[in-house]
Amino acid sequence: MTRVLIADDEEAPREQLLAALKRAWPQAEIVAAATNGADAWDAFLEHEPEVCFLDIRMPGLSGIDVARRIGNKAQVVFVTAYGDHALDAFDAGAIDYLLKPVDAERLAQAVQRLQARLAPSAQATAGMEALLQQLAEQVRRPPPLGVLQASVGRELRLIRTDEVIYFESDSRYTRVVHAGGDAFLRTPLKELLTQLDEQLFWQVHRSVIVNHRHIAAAVRVDEGNMHLTLRGRSETLPVSRHFQSLFKGQ
Repeated sequence: MTRVLIADDEEAPREQLLAALKRAWPQAEIVAAATNGADAWDAFLEHEPEVCFLDIRMPGLSGIDVARRIGNKAQVVFVTAYGDHALDAFDAGAIDYLLKPVDAERLAQAVQRLQARLAPSAQATAGMEALLQQLAEQVRRPPPLGVLQASVGRELRLIRTDEVIYFESDSRYTRVVHAGGDAFLRTPLKELLTQLDEQLFWQVHRSVIVNHRHIAAAVRVDEGNMHLTLRGRSETLPVSRHFQSLFKGQ
């Protein structure tokens, strides 16, 4: 059974796609119906679906952002109400797309193409990264967060994001570790991820985001496990297999 994730921040189109997909692909298991990009990415890490239907424009992480994080780990179909998103490139076959409201015949065609791409003999889709870059230029994100307001006891401290060593999910809070100690944010890690400079901060685990400037080494423990050592610090950070490709060596 193929695992499928759906993400759309509008309830009516999300429910319409959900119902249409159940009719068009009854063998598919819909593992999550996310309402924003951050939840979609978190659900992808949790459920590891083979197929993702992503609305292009969502708050926080856009569908483009989520697709770029997914890379070649799943098949992606974009869902959009707009007609100006490089449809010629979509039609060329790099990535499929659906227009809202979803048409049953068009969805059936998309499902057939997905099933063909998921076949063991299928070749990897070419040109995906170039198309995602083209689309990302049309869906601009706000500037990355520069200052954090974090709690330390009864104090509310201002911490520059570029001084953070790593973030770690801690129950209902996010732990911020920096040169001066640690502090806590009420913002969940998955939401914080949408506000950080992705060139500086790397997600290496569902519960860990690290400032790559503080990484000393990536240590492969065995075939499936890896951890990071940090400059001038004794603790190690886990790297889940989804993110081990960040550390391929040169």
